[in-house]
Amino acid sequence: MLGVKVREAGWGYAFVALPIAVFGLFFVYPLGYAIYISFFHWGILGKDREDPNAGWSNYSRVLHDPIFHTALKNIAEYTVGVVPLEMALGLLLALIVNQKLRGRNVFRAAFYFPSIASSAAITTIALYLFSSDGLVNRIVDSHTPWFTTASTATWAIVGLNAWTTSGTVMLYYLAGLQSIPNDVYEAAALDGTSTWRTFWRITFPLLRPAHFFALVVFGVGALKLFDQAFIASAGTGGPNYATTTPVLYIYLKAFHSFDFGLAAAAGVVYFLIVFALTAVQRLAVGRPEVA
Repeated sequence: MLGVKVREAGWGYAFVALPIAVFGLFFVYPLGYAIYISFFHWGILGKDREDPNAGWSNYSRVLHDPIFHTALKNIAEYTVGVVPLEMALGLLLALIVNQKLRGRNVFRAAFYFPSIASSAAITTIALYLFSSDGLVNRIVDSHTPWFTTASTATWAIVGLNAWTTSGTVMLYYLAGLQSIPNDVYEAAALDGTSTWRTFWRITFPLLRPAHFFALVVFGVGALKLFDQAFIASAGTGGPNYATTTPVLYIYLKAFHSFDFGLAAAAGVVYFLIVFALTAVQRLAVGRPEVA
């Protein structure tokens, strides 16, 4: 009996060994190595021979860098703006395609298509449409380059990403809507409950697991914004650091300034910030309940 249990346990460990090895190689090891080099003046050729030991100086430089503070402010504004908009659009689309409409599968595919399209391609097209002499400005009779003006760059990216990711949010809400039993709606209809009251009192609360999932997953995803900010600013984070995000800040320090120690320290600091925010979010929202 003991031999059977040991053999079964051995097979179990064998099945999970490869995924754990991949996770350790591509996630745990890079994190550990980043923490290691963050304590050194680390250039493109490795440790600085003149001053190899930086200690906590890299962390001090990051925490006192006004550009890093601006990056944190930008990503906070972006996250607060984009996540509720993504969730609202996704829920609206899910409510639409959940109805008994003719050709609703076509609408589901159409709404989801921006989510699978190339982010670089969509951003490039948006830059053209929202340029100073682009189609959008011709329609609204304006000459504002939305993605390259400091006051509008962040919110232009918010609108772009809310549109491109709302299709994915739609799928999660659609799954939640289809898991709600029809009995509750039939009971509400018998009571003469209005459509809005049915949605607000029945549908919205029963979608709590979907709310929780979308808030956590897309909240963390928003904190990792890089590609749209990089393309919109041509890799500079401008104008006036308006599109500089923490991930772009790390990229610029590593591959423009070749200060890998500072970039690693910034990465560790930002990892701790994201981890703390995720933990607070988990405690605030609570464990999702099965509808």
